[in-house]
Amino acid sequence: MKHQGIWVVAEQTVSGISRVSFELLAKARELKEQGRVQAPVTAVLLGEKLDDYYSAKLKEAGAEAIILIDHPALRYFQNETYAAVLKALAEQRQPSIILMGATAAGSDLAPTLGAKLRTGVSAHCVDMRLNEGHLVAVVPAFGGKVLGDILCTNFRPQIATVRPGILGKVICYTNQECPIEQFDITEILAQDQGRVKAIGITYEEMKGVPLEEAELVVAGGFGIESKEIWQQLETLAAVLGGAVGCTRPPLDEGWAKECQMIGTSGKSVRPKVYIGMGISGATHHICGMKDAGLVISINKDEKSPIFDVSDIRITADAATILPLLIEGLQKNEDDVIC
Repeated sequence: MKHQGIWVVAEQTVSGISRVSFELLAKARELKEQGRVQAPVTAVLLGEKLDDYYSAKLKEAGAEAIILIDHPALRYFQNETYAAVLKALAEQRQPSIILMGATAAGSDLAPTLGAKLRTGVSAHCVDMRLNEGHLVAVVPAFGGKVLGDILCTNFRPQIATVRPGILGKVICYTNQECPIEQFDITEILAQDQGRVKAIGITYEEMKGVPLEEAELVVAGGFGIESKEIWQQLETLAAVLGGAVGCTRPPLDEGWAKECQMIGTSGKSVRPKVYIGMGISGATHHICGMKDAGLVISINKDEKSPIFDVSDIRITADAATILPLLIEGLQKNEDDVIC
């Protein structure tokens, strides 16, 4: 059987389906049109109690066919079990391309599935295109300073993961045909010898505005200099009603959490207003905030690359500016509109 068709492995979350799954469906439709692919763009969803809500959402986001794999054993993400199921399905149906979100689950699942299918995986892509039937995955390298094209020419399926928010675009499709089928995994589960079994999930309660949903983001880099000054940056974000983001150094220093990092190895944000404090502007970080609306940057180095992508440039020490900003805003809190 000839390998054909583009699959998107959708991810079930507490609130429904991960947004990156919808972003990937929009990209898959774009790739199909670009490569004149005849097979339908197929969404594959694993989980438990997958009712009509999930099918409707996937269809609306661009799925032209849906495969639901519904079983109590799939209630929680279990890498080896999920990989075994997808391996069996892929070997039976022979897709040419499999796309996943580079989430915690997807980053675990994609390489495991790639190893089982003896094919390559392009991880953390920032873009994709088709060239003569081959998937060209665009992946940052050398700290984001270089964007390289990765091709898997000799093996199928071609597997790639994409960071949530990088593609951005979600399209609503209406009035399209979308057959839905169930895939029986009883025999696969009987053979599954997965060494790790998930017995539950503990959720950490998120405080404040989620970074990727915030309309205003205050981000800090190594120029913040200390944890005490970093706490002032958090205060500024709170006063403005925004979320706090960071580059790699504050994360390494323990000032910020991993979920706050913006860039090719972190999250992509598209706020109406982005305020960068003490950020030099490495390509790695810029890739994650380049689609922000108004970009305001404060850095004491007037030659910082961040100024090249900024609308308002302030040459000053962020550590000096921060307390002055907070004091001024708190005095005129009624005038702050976010």
